[in-house]
Amino acid sequence: MTPHEMAQTHAAAFTQSRPWTAAEFADLLANPFTHCVGSSDSFALFQVIADEAELLTIATHPTYQRRGLGLHCMADLHAKAKTLGAKRAFLDVAADNLPAIALYERCGYRPCGQRKGYYARKSGKNCDAIIMERLLHLN
Repeated sequence: MTPHEMAQTHAAAFTQSRPWTAAEFADLLANPFTHCVGSSDSFALFQVIADEAELLTIATHPTYQRRGLGLHCMADLHAKAKTLGAKRAFLDVAADNLPAIALYERCGYRPCGQRKGYYARKSGKNCDAIIMERLLHLN
């Protein structure tokens, strides 16, 4: 999948905040620590540095949501991160994104911190980020 395809899916999926551009995806993918799993319909972009993996973004085009693609991307992320030496995975999620929080909890993530007002919203009122983590030896 190309940075342009990733940006299109991200724009369709992220309607409450600013979606990432193709140039931003291209820059991230140029980094040797950045990896991607999935397809242009649903993908997860993450970094592995030392023994930690961090989910940068996950997006499923609305046409394909509620089909388990996000869950599949998370499983692929965990498997690839483990092969790259990661022992723990982290992510942050908007506190108002209840479907994403449910997905991450289903994948074994638990809250471990918070960032006040981290996500900008079109309404002008920022939303807190919940930091979540899980060990990667879990299934």
